[in-house]
Amino acid sequence: MAGEIISKQTGQQAWQNLCRLDPSTDKILKTRALQIKAPAGHVVFKPGVACENYLFITTGSVRVEQLSEDGREIVLYRLGAGDTCIITTACLLSGDAYTAQAITETDVTAMAVPKAVFNQLLASSEAFRDLVFTTFGKRITGLMTVIEAVAFQRIEKRLSKRLLELTGPDHTVHRSHQQLATELGTAREVISRRLKAWEKSGWVKLERGRIALINRDALKTASEKP
Repeated sequence: MAGEIISKQTGQQAWQNLCRLDPSTDKILKTRALQIKAPAGHVVFKPGVACENYLFITTGSVRVEQLSEDGREIVLYRLGAGDTCIITTACLLSGDAYTAQAITETDVTAMAVPKAVFNQLLASSEAFRDLVFTTFGKRITGLMTVIEAVAFQRIEKRLSKRLLELTGPDHTVHRSHQQLATELGTAREVISRRLKAWEKSGWVKLERGRIALINRDALKTASEKP
């Protein structure tokens, strides 16, 4: 997002809605934080790039995903309004480069606190420090849930659960097999085999870019199995 800086503003109101900031912290953010914009599909960061800003999403959605050496992807988490990125926080605290990538799913606005300001506030502001570590802790818990699911849950359970989560009022999921594979951290072929088996059993109907859920009860039972 570095190239998307449009003005030197803080989005002060959004920060105050999230936590109570002391006057000195508020003043620093007002004068030194940046408001940035990025269109949908913009790469926010990618592996090997140094972290220069602490990002706070004000509008829109960002997908954070891990890439394997063979090109496979897994969605680690999504960021929406009011969220911060734990990978960004970890990189700022450790001084390491990014090991994952983030892509905007919609048009996004965010506040960027430069690294030097982040370190200054972390040392001097209790409110800012509480914000950073509270959100970091909550995101770590969510990330551990993702890791546990990928490592220990069968793909049938994870896929059926995700289909039920994504279905709309028309009982249809608008996702490709590759998108579902990325969501669940597996290969597209694995997703396709399972969906075709379910179609043969009458659970779903497959169309290009969409999946109609025919037997929701069967999918719910599959999602609840150990």
